[in-house]
Amino acid sequence: MSSNFSKVDEYGFERPDDFDYVTYESFMSQYLKILAKRSRKWARAMAKQRLLRKRYTLKREIRKGIPNEHREQIWLYVSGAADQRNVNADLYQKLLNSKHDATLVEIIRTDLPRTFPDNIFFNSGDEYQEQLFRVLVAYGHHNKVTGYCQGMNYIAGLLLLVTKNEESTFWLLKTLVERILPDYYSNTMDGLLTDIDVISELVGSKFPAVNAHLSHLGLPWPVVLTKWLVCLYCEVLPTETVLRIWDCLFSEGSKILLRVAVTLIALHRTEILACDQFLDVSDCLKTIVKGPKVIHCHKFLKSIFKVPGKISSKQISRLRENVATNRKTKNKENKVE
Repeated sequence: MSSNFSKVDEYGFERPDDFDYVTYESFMSQYLKILAKRSRKWARAMAKQRLLRKRYTLKREIRKGIPNEHREQIWLYVSGAADQRNVNADLYQKLLNSKHDATLVEIIRTDLPRTFPDNIFFNSGDEYQEQLFRVLVAYGHHNKVTGYCQGMNYIAGLLLLVTKNEESTFWLLKTLVERILPDYYSNTMDGLLTDIDVISELVGSKFPAVNAHLSHLGLPWPVVLTKWLVCLYCEVLPTETVLRIWDCLFSEGSKILLRVAVTLIALHRTEILACDQFLDVSDCLKTIVKGPKVIHCHKFLKSIFKVPGKISSKQISRLRENVATNRKTKNKENKVE
């Protein structure tokens, strides 16, 4: 069918052959009006720097979406990355000029062609790939404990597409890996594994029938959630939806990733409960991240703060502590055996 929309989105991603243009056009007919209204509001507020002085108001407005032209500045500001950069302004250039580990360079070079092969900025020339290479090499040498982990290339790649600034991308990546998502990208990936178990606990307490059904079908939570979390949904959900999630992630921290996961499961619990076989539910969980409920990013972002109900930072901290303690106990018991 014919469509008013290009086969390439505004961030350079080629739409797949099975892209649902009907749903997308229905959504955009309303969302474009919202974007225009929010862009005008943010332009007025940014001109007077009003938003940056009122933390609660800023948080509320971020949840409604940051216009793309302001994302770089706001992400750097609310995440603390701008303050870090101001303290160490020449760090990025020093890292680029330093001697580089040949093994690290080879690993990153190998991964570059795999990064967004469906994006015209990455697959039509060397400019973006070289910028991404420099960001990943610089960060790998800055944080020698973590180095480079698969998944970082997608995160840094999308940051680069939004900011169009490799130094800003470096500082935002650094903030994500070291402050917002500690131990997600370590050798043990303890932070990621802990949050997978926390999501399982949250689904079990809020939607027990779904949790019991998935357990009955023998679907391990890591099979579903590892890809969702390791790339911060950027290889999973529609791009605009991902960026709306990242707006809140930089502002409010990692609890946002947990809310998104619980909401995805909750909004599609009827479809999940209708699955009778392992393969059926596996296919279902791949389908739900592409459907109308996630394409409509404005409604979806409202949902992540309503559907799961109250999930406090204290509750998440307590769950993380309990999960981490239980894992250590099990590891000790396994070693004894």
